[in-house]
Amino acid sequence: MKIPFYRYENTVDEHSSVSDVLDGDSVNQVDLLEEEFCEYIGADYSIATSHGTSALHLAMLALDLKRGDKVVCSVNSHPNLPEVIRHFDAEPVFLEIEENFYNINLDKLEEYLQDNKSKKLKAVLVTHIAGITVDLDRLYNMGKLYNVKIVEDACDALGATYKGNKIGSTGADITCFNFSSHLRESICNGGMLVTNNKKIIERARLLNNHAIVKNENALEYIYDVIDIGNDYSLSQIDAAYIRMQVKKQDKSVLRQQEIAKIYTDSLEGTDHITLPVLDGVESPNTLYIVKVDKNRDSFALELKNLGISTGVHYIPLHLITYYKTKYALKVNAFPVALRSFQQVMSLPIYASMTDKEIKYVIESVKKVAETRV
Repeated sequence: MKIPFYRYENTVDEHSSVSDVLDGDSVNQVDLLEEEFCEYIGADYSIATSHGTSALHLAMLALDLKRGDKVVCSVNSHPNLPEVIRHFDAEPVFLEIEENFYNINLDKLEEYLQDNKSKKLKAVLVTHIAGITVDLDRLYNMGKLYNVKIVEDACDALGATYKGNKIGSTGADITCFNFSSHLRESICNGGMLVTNNKKIIERARLLNNHAIVKNENALEYIYDVIDIGNDYSLSQIDAAYIRMQVKKQDKSVLRQQEIAKIYTDSLEGTDHITLPVLDGVESPNTLYIVKVDKNRDSFALELKNLGISTGVHYIPLHLITYYKTKYALKVNAFPVALRSFQQVMSLPIYASMTDKEIKYVIESVKKVAETRV
């Protein structure tokens, strides 16, 4: 049996929605997606983008990030976070993570903000690993106290909640979603920028299409350009597919939570494996991250030989050649992130997994664990 790390869904709903576009239906799928997404999240404004990375880049544009500015992020993030910062010749500041959920350590963040009060410090960019958040009330209070914007990378957090409210509506200045996030590639790409701030959305909308402005009363081909923007536009076909995915997201989350419980109940007590702490945690279970006590890579390789794909979330940024060299970062600079990276492994978990596939993953993990010494 072969079980990929992720499998996209392709049902009648997706076919029908995409067919409407191909058949020349006059409905603007992008506009509908933005409208429906705001309703789903509970946010005031949204802009659909060509990819999650595009949404992050547009967010930095909307915040008017400039050369020499600084943005704080977790050292345990996908490379697209510091990448969009570096594209402005600004500086990412990497901070350590906490042990349980691999998110940014808020104590370290508060220490940094206390010690580095500067107009150059523009934002804190926070990733919700596996859709599990940090203490957002504390984070938002830090943003207000130290006058920095809070941007949330919600690539794993579509449908996730904090105190019952969906991520994207809980108080961040900007939240960015990715509909084809790291190692969970779909057949389409897409992202979404969400905010309740009218000034931010107005600037983002302007820069979303090359900062082009038109006079509604003039001929269609007459336009002006008033700033430096880019083209982050989402295609109608991608929007049509994503719309159907968003409509099913709550149902998908319920299935993922069911799978996570099966994993936990079945793998409890397995030698050499530490399971995620999920009791009392609001989690969409976008990822199911276990720890292997030693030789994680050989464990993953044996699972691969059994047909099971796994992932790592993430390789810490201070181990990546560009950032290690650019900022002279030492291997032991972030011991928690380093130790976690050496052990973590994400098992397949997605709504379209069958019970037979889930059982096979469990049996395979146990089988490999039994061979460890």
